[in-house]
Amino acid sequence: MYIDHIHLDGYRNYQNADISFSEGINIITGGNAQGKTNLLEAISYLSSARSFRIRGDKSIINLNSDNFRIKAHIVAQGRESNIEIISKRTGRKQIYVNGIWQKTSAGLSGRFNTVLFCPEDLQLIKGSAGERRRFMDAAICQLRPKYAAALSEFTRLYEHKTRILKDHREKNSLLSVLDDFNIRIAKVSSEIIIHRALWCKRLNEIAPAIHGDITNGSEKLTLQYKTIKTMEDPSALNRQQIFQALMEDQIAHKFIELDAGQCLSGAHKDNIMICIDGNEARIFASQGQARTAALSLKLAEREINYNDCGEYPVLLLDDVLSELDSVRQDFVLNRITDGQVFITCCEGSELTEKTNGNIITVKQGAII
Repeated sequence: MYIDHIHLDGYRNYQNADISFSEGINIITGGNAQGKTNLLEAISYLSSARSFRIRGDKSIINLNSDNFRIKAHIVAQGRESNIEIISKRTGRKQIYVNGIWQKTSAGLSGRFNTVLFCPEDLQLIKGSAGERRRFMDAAICQLRPKYAAALSEFTRLYEHKTRILKDHREKNSLLSVLDDFNIRIAKVSSEIIIHRALWCKRLNEIAPAIHGDITNGSEKLTLQYKTIKTMEDPSALNRQQIFQALMEDQIAHKFIELDAGQCLSGAHKDNIMICIDGNEARIFASQGQARTAALSLKLAEREINYNDCGEYPVLLLDDVLSELDSVRQDFVLNRITDGQVFITCCEGSELTEKTNGNIITVKQGAII
């Protein structure tokens, strides 16, 4: 899987730019604030029609443009495809695959998979459970098109139920539909949870070994998917068993939810417990340990993608290797000999010599 060409128009500081890439390693270099991360963001955008940096598209559109356009030629599973995305300041986003309009961004699922590692991924280890849920969801959405639809449905149901829980005192009739929402939330949650549990099981089979290699065996990484307390290992359960457990949990929380005005049971409470040497990384990991753990998870995600699809997703490394010592830099570069890779680095970086990759120099949104 690789992208061999991209056209950007009105995308941040890129105006009418055409860029070609190598199927192997591509080094994107240049000074600060020239557009290196913008280019990586645009490549990532093709896999989900979402930015990894901000919510919404308005800030992405160049100040001198009314819209941005991304056009790319990609090769996946031996087939060539053209993806075009147009986002305007007003109106709906338009997504086309081989000239065919896609109703939603789910139409991109499985077309072009990417794995991104950026400095902000430290929050994957040190941040809230929401950061880890987003990590799971973004990875699974690329592999399972129906999963994105389940997430969208869950969000809709969750918002409706929350309004019922908040407004039932003023409008008691709302309680008549609460049980129906509980059933529907439990049903879609069971779909989400079984995918998350199985994906995390695979993650835990791969990430600790990668982490051990990076740290030369000096640290032990362990992962555990956490959902409602009555389900210790949801990966060993079927959908009906998960659904039943969720229904029982909602019944147990019913009066607490009504009193608090909050939805307390469902897939929105899930987490990944990440430990290093038996200690919860969120609390006890140093900055260096957290960075290494996050990198291990991302490289494991890449391996899962390969095992599932038979080819590596495109790997995007945004100014990450500069934060690692030379030993860990060499390790990462040695592990990514297969598949297409993009690495951003500052001008004069030794990485341009270590990789022998295709060098792309960016200056003020233009390719030199």
